[in-house]
Amino acid sequence: MSRAGLRFWSAVLAFAVFLVDVLTPLEGAVAVLYVVAILLAARTHRLNDIIAAAVGCSVLTITAYLLSHDLEAIASPALRALVSLAAIGITTLLALQNQAATKRLAAQARLLNLSHDMIFVRDRGGVISFWNRAAEQAYGWSADEAVGQLADALLRTKYPDRREAIEAGLLDIGRWEGRLEQRTKAGGALTVDARWALQHDHLGKPVGVLETHTDVTDRVAAHNALVQSEQRYRRMFDASRVGVVEEDWSAVRTALNSLETGGATLRDYLARNPEFVRHARQLTRISDVNPALQKMAGASGSAAFIANVDRLLGENDRSFLGALVAFAEGERFHEGETDLVSLDGRKVPVLFTITFPAEPDGDRNVLAFVIDITERKQAQDALLAAQAELAHAARVATLGELSASIAHEVNQPLAAIVTSGEAGLRWLRRDVPDLKEVATTIGHVVAQGRRASEIVTRIRTFLKKAPTQQDLLQIDEIIEEATLLVARELVKDDVTLIVKTEHGLPPVRGDRIQLQQVLVNLLINAGQAMSGRPGSRTVTLRAGTVDGENLAITVEDSGPGIQPDDLPHLFDPFFTTKGGGMGMGLAICRTTVEAHGGRLSVESSPGSGATFHLTLPFSQEHALP
Repeated sequence: MSRAGLRFWSAVLAFAVFLVDVLTPLEGAVAVLYVVAILLAARTHRLNDIIAAAVGCSVLTITAYLLSHDLEAIASPALRALVSLAAIGITTLLALQNQAATKRLAAQARLLNLSHDMIFVRDRGGVISFWNRAAEQAYGWSADEAVGQLADALLRTKYPDRREAIEAGLLDIGRWEGRLEQRTKAGGALTVDARWALQHDHLGKPVGVLETHTDVTDRVAAHNALVQSEQRYRRMFDASRVGVVEEDWSAVRTALNSLETGGATLRDYLARNPEFVRHARQLTRISDVNPALQKMAGASGSAAFIANVDRLLGENDRSFLGALVAFAEGERFHEGETDLVSLDGRKVPVLFTITFPAEPDGDRNVLAFVIDITERKQAQDALLAAQAELAHAARVATLGELSASIAHEVNQPLAAIVTSGEAGLRWLRRDVPDLKEVATTIGHVVAQGRRASEIVTRIRTFLKKAPTQQDLLQIDEIIEEATLLVARELVKDDVTLIVKTEHGLPPVRGDRIQLQQVLVNLLINAGQAMSGRPGSRTVTLRAGTVDGENLAITVEDSGPGIQPDDLPHLFDPFFTTKGGGMGMGLAICRTTVEAHGGRLSVESSPGSGATFHLTLPFSQEHALP
């Protein structure tokens, strides 16, 4: 019934009691029935309605008494009127108290409804008496549907222990906390953190339980997924044949943040301050290593590595500098090659990749993946040795082709020595020996002897098999030596050699003999390409700079050029266009140039000659003051 309806019927009842009290001869305390009118008014839960009903009933009681009785004698009617007024007053007071209590309970219920947790109250038998709004939303049952139901049956609760043991603990200490599994109205599964509080009456007797549940379904699912992910990671970590190191770079980050470079780039500063790099190596902590790396380093367990990376890197390691710069500049990955120092002092060549996570706490979870390339290094060394043997064989074959030129070059100073010696003898046999002329001829003999010695030395140097040398070389000297070796061969084929070099070319770093071999091969090939052809035969060798960082050498001939079908295969091993050729010269040339950090390419159009382009990087030393 609405509030307006309650007010109306309260007023009607009060007026009806007034009429009965005034118009009937009943002697009882009819006015006591005003209490019902007050109780109807109290159902509106409005303070003003209760007070208005109480005042109205009191006025009607007194009015009825005055109309029915006089005030001359105090008799039983007066006592009945007083009883009625007392009943009205007591009922009003109780109604007001009940309303205050109801307001407090309503306020508490509103607070419970504001909670994000599911809250309900059940009695000792498990019957639900209160069900908040969050419980309605989470479980799917409205308060009307849930109140009066058995909580365990409604929610199909699964407990972590026996129900009786949990209830006994609740009665013992008055509280219980744990994790439960429950079901929603739609059948969905919920995992909740439950907190129970035992309620007591004014005598201290347990009368009910307040249950507060927090939905942790997503949190538990995320935790389980994290545990599974960690287990998968651990299985991969332990089973991987690639060495894995888990490192903590947080202390390195702190040291870098406090670093003052004085305006220089970080790489330049670190290059000038190797002690900071050494300090950073000691700050890089190792958290864990997998069995593959333990085996690689000759360790029996991960405990031997719980230190810093300094013990794993050699004294002359240069790879950590690049990793430090990459870390400071916010790069996600850094790759490199270095030697790992095992616990027994062996050096293990490895390739490594370091990953720097992007998360805020990623500095504590840096991963380094390490691959042992010992076998690859051994195979590479064997390949280089075989290549050196092949290059030596090619040089021997080249000198075989140049034998006539070599013999001519050696015979020239020998013939000059004989001629000068005979002339000196004639000057001595004269009646008056001309000692001045004799001294001059002896000087000629010595000079030609030295020339012959230089020719032999140059040939022996070109021919000898020696380990690769990385020396600082002037390219104009290499060109001069190579052209001297092939000069006679080119003259024999009536080929004109034109050499154009820029003045003051910076030096390159490499092996003198290997670079000589490249130029000799290119020049001989150019001369042979024009052998027997009519017209002028010219080979032009140019040397200059390109991009300010590289040396560019071109060898251009005026021969017939290279067929388009042959161009893609020209640098393939054992491919040749010459009768009786080995097909290894250009393959060795390209490999040699690439080993020096350069490139070798060719361009040609049939009928217009071929041009070989060779580039080599300048040595970094030339840039230093």
